[in-house]
Amino acid sequence: MFLQRNFLSLALVAGILGLASCNKGGEFGKTPSGIEYKIFKSTSAGKYDARDVSADGDATYKDRIGKIMALHVEYRTGKDSILFNSRKQQMGFPVRVPLDTVRKAQKGGLEEAISLLQPGDSAVFRFNVDTIFAKSFRQPVPPFMSKAGKTMTMFVKVDKVQSREEAMADVQKAQVEQQQKTEAHAADQLKKDDVVIQEYIKKNNLKATKDESGVYYVITNAGSSVKPKAGQVVSVLYKGTLLENGKEFDSSAKMGNKPFDFPLGQGQVIPGWDKGIAQFTKGAKGMLLVPSSLAYGQRGAGADIPADAILRFDVELVDIKNAPAQPAGGQMNEADIRRQIEAMQQQQGK
Repeated sequence: MFLQRNFLSLALVAGILGLASCNKGGEFGKTPSGIEYKIFKSTSAGKYDARDVSADGDATYKDRIGKIMALHVEYRTGKDSILFNSRKQQMGFPVRVPLDTVRKAQKGGLEEAISLLQPGDSAVFRFNVDTIFAKSFRQPVPPFMSKAGKTMTMFVKVDKVQSREEAMADVQKAQVEQQQKTEAHAADQLKKDDVVIQEYIKKNNLKATKDESGVYYVITNAGSSVKPKAGQVVSVLYKGTLLENGKEFDSSAKMGNKPFDFPLGQGQVIPGWDKGIAQFTKGAKGMLLVPSSLAYGQRGAGADIPADAILRFDVELVDIKNAPAQPAGGQMNEADIRRQIEAMQQQQGK
């Protein structure tokens, strides 16, 4: 479900410009488990020399177990489409990976590939897509990956290896810096998005109202006089499209026309929905025009929603219900737990 804040768990690398030239020359090596690789070690002259690894792996890896590796990474499909780029989508901050013993079950997966890397290395890894999803992601290969070919490529540039204490200090510092960058970018982008949305409203002759948050909403069919309150559970039929080109990325129609239920104002959906749906009454139909900073921002969401994308949602507020009462002491009963699990499964399935 694109409204959820869950992000694709693939952590992907950059250093792409340097690695692209490395990837052109030489043959891939191959581990006994089937991982194809090209590993390059930086020299004192600032160049890169190819480095091979033995069939038993990197003998120095044992000295890094228990530490944290900071690296930039990028994943590409078999058709060379970029799935994720850490430099771009993490605003220049590296991915951090705990280093552990490589068990037999992990051979052929991301864990083994990372165990071959030393500080300062750059590398290109090529995996069989069925193997990598089974071993590292423990899930079936998504259809879009299968259609893109039988391989997945990972480009890597290792930044450094640290103790857990050093890594934690770096992460805390990076979080502050990243939050500052995110807020500055969001504020600037909101101004740009507002101009685009106003032009869209004018071009399509829409009667739109702007919420104080920056979301625009259009009521095309009035409902009752009952508006939802924060904490109440709302049921919404919707279709989500990119404002730029009208491409549909999600809809309740794809899920059998079942309304999507969520507690309003609790941060379980994108801010644009929490703010926008609150303006509708029960039974009302209309449209939300959501600036990127109130949707998925600079990161985007998967392959369908690019960075800084303005979103349009055609919505109908089908129902409003009070949230289920919690038992005394905040304990959940069996029915509550079952409902929560079912809701999580439904949302993750979307």
